[in-house]
Amino acid sequence: MTIDTVIRDREGAARIHSARYAAHAVSLSGGAMVRRAYRQRSLVEVLLPDGDKLWDPTLRQIDTLLDDDVLIDRVTEALAQRHPQSQRRGRLGTPATVVLRMLVLKHLSDWTFDECEREVRGSLVYRAFCRIDGERVPDAKTLIRLARLLDEPVLKDVLARLVALGRERHVVRGRRLRVDTTVVETNIHYPTDATLLADGVRVLTRGLRRIGERVRERTRSVARRVFEIAQRSRTASPRTPAAIRARSQAKMKQLYQDLLRITRTVVRHAERALTRTRRRSHAAQLSTTVELVRRVLAQTRARVLHGDTHYPDKVVSLFEPHTDIIRKGKLTKPTEFGRLVKIQEAEAQFITDYAVCERRQADGGLWGATLDRHIELFGRPPQLAVADGGFASATNERVAHERGIRHVVLPRQPRATRSRIARLALRWRTGSEGRISSLKRRHGLRRCRYRGESGMQRWVGLGVIANNLLVLGRAGP
Repeated sequence: MTIDTVIRDREGAARIHSARYAAHAVSLSGGAMVRRAYRQRSLVEVLLPDGDKLWDPTLRQIDTLLDDDVLIDRVTEALAQRHPQSQRRGRLGTPATVVLRMLVLKHLSDWTFDECEREVRGSLVYRAFCRIDGERVPDAKTLIRLARLLDEPVLKDVLARLVALGRERHVVRGRRLRVDTTVVETNIHYPTDATLLADGVRVLTRGLRRIGERVRERTRSVARRVFEIAQRSRTASPRTPAAIRARSQAKMKQLYQDLLRITRTVVRHAERALTRTRRRSHAAQLSTTVELVRRVLAQTRARVLHGDTHYPDKVVSLFEPHTDIIRKGKLTKPTEFGRLVKIQEAEAQFITDYAVCERRQADGGLWGATLDRHIELFGRPPQLAVADGGFASATNERVAHERGIRHVVLPRQPRATRSRIARLALRWRTGSEGRISSLKRRHGLRRCRYRGESGMQRWVGLGVIANNLLVLGRAGP
């Protein structure tokens, strides 16, 4: 066999292998700057004709699922909203299929953006999976900016499309429904009044310097008082002798009063600076911080000086102000700081919907919306609906029966009086605990590393989508 024959055979194999990607070729006529995919495949198939053997079988199935035109069109539409003229002006952007696949790969492996960039750049399989091949890999900052465009409506549409694909493959039928809630923590330090005041002084000082104000450096004096409060708190517990406890509490009160005085001084300086600054971009952020620090001052004054430990709408972080204080009765973590997230599933551990709940949301109030969403996705009510004791009430049982659900199992009755169907249903319900554990361990839902409330929506949504793609990939074609 001659060299020319070998080259012709390899080129022919590459053309055959590239035929499956022909649907993603994009015509750039008319100046479309938002692309679905790169125009052509690279020479990787020619150089590695047996490259398919490097693929993991599950990743290959996920690759096939992400070829769906509906998914790519929805992401393309979202990327086109970045700027008013994104579809007609500017340089060519990162293709929609590349953005979607890199974010899926990131949340499949719980990588950071930097790790995702590094892993994709150094792997031929990941380059092929992300439809990059020989093109330039988007850097971490580019991926961060583009990921912000995939908000809650976009991710909900992607999830609904995956539910439809699961129905087409007979992985999920919608005959059963189970729902549970969990807490996704925000990326904050453990909040105390002293540390929140210290954060306020530090952030306000930094903001004042950005708008050109001369500010006295108070960080060291604040840090010294915060450290002494932490030391004194060890001898202020009920286990210490009464005399020592009284002295420690009196000293802590004095230290807190000093902290409050310093923080009020910085807040007043910031309010005066806001009235005369012309830098509106920094002024808006500084004004928001001033309002948050004012709330921290009020709640600290109420607890330390007046003994009110039940102050309403407490601020537990200046950086993630949407964080809620949640107590779910866990022995290891009696108090958690984050957001309550609802996870509802059908068969095969497939998540059909999620919701980042409003603050102070009770589990029982989520039941009706959960049933309505299931009926919307599958066109009919489930035959079985089951949840834990947090959803149990006579009202919720009546709501489910009114929607035509045959078996409603909410554990209100004593264990000894439960029917066989109820026992089997509750046994199946415990699988939701395992699914939540898998989401936290595999896909990073233990703690949200994106910023803000929109970041929480994006973090949970992408983790759920990664879970469903893994379920569909393992189920096979």
